[in-house]
Amino acid sequence: MIRLLDFFAAFFGLLLLWPVLLVVTVIGLFDTGSPIFIQIRVGKNKKAFKLIKFRTMSVKTKSVASHLANNASITKLGNFLRKTKIDELPQLINVVKGDMSLVGPRPNLFNQEELIKERDALGVYDVLPGVTGLAQVQNIDMSTPGLLAKTDKQMIDTLNVKDYFKYIMMTVTGSGAGDAVK
Repeated sequence: MIRLLDFFAAFFGLLLLWPVLLVVTVIGLFDTGSPIFIQIRVGKNKKAFKLIKFRTMSVKTKSVASHLANNASITKLGNFLRKTKIDELPQLINVVKGDMSLVGPRPNLFNQEELIKERDALGVYDVLPGVTGLAQVQNIDMSTPGLLAKTDKQMIDTLNVKDYFKYIMMTVTGSGAGDAVK
């Protein structure tokens, strides 16, 4: 049932939000010259997939977890996109494709070995990663791998349709700051 919710919500989200996606893409061309950011992330069963986002950092920024990136790397447009969470909208494509769910553990990079170990031990990779989830609305980011993995597991074990919509609404209305950049 969650997969159907994911598909239809993401599909209709893309249909409704295409003007926003188009405007951000055009503005992003002037900001960085490359408005779309694609990065290999760890998906369900630790299978690699290509995560799609709007670029919020300069093109030359090293591919590391956000909490390890330098704040100076974030562009002015990128700062706005992060604050409003608009940078996450292209992930609706990942949801339609079946790489992600709207709600689930945020997908990490393959070089985040400590987090992979913590999540693997708790079975977090048994589910699709998500655009948002319990950890995100509680401001728990990837800088605390043990706490993040436990929070992800708690969400997985207790997730129901009510919480699914609650996490989405909390994210849309501004709960959670996402991964912090130093």
